[in-house]
Amino acid sequence: QVQLVESGGGLVQAGGSLRLSCAASGRTFSSYAMGWFRQAPGKEREFVAGIMSSGDITLYTDSVKGRFTISRDNARNTVYLQMNSLKAEDTAVYYCAADRRLFGISQNANEYDYWGQGTQVTVSS
Repeated sequence: QVQLVESGGGLVQAGGSLRLSCAASGRTFSSYAMGWFRQAPGKEREFVAGIMSSGDITLYTDSVKGRFTISRDNARNTVYLQMNSLKAEDTAVYYCAADRRLFGISQNANEYDYWGQGTQVTVSS
């Protein structure tokens, strides 16, 4: 069992930056691929970024490429999402998720086993 707790959300002006953190409990964190998803009001949850267990492979949705960076510190059981050049359309609740499979980074939320409670990111234009 893994518990995930996100932090770092808030209100920021367009063009600003935020760094989200996701702290995981459990000794098996380093074996999971991790993902960040987001859900805006009235929209489906969408994949934002993912990172393999070793941290050497990452994947981003096109709309955040070049602006967001996902990273992880397995010694601290934490995954991060650095968000720069934020836009109003980035406004959403951001969730981190853990995937126990060993087959790469999934963009499908249904394939993730554990989820955090979410953190609100609001970008004012």
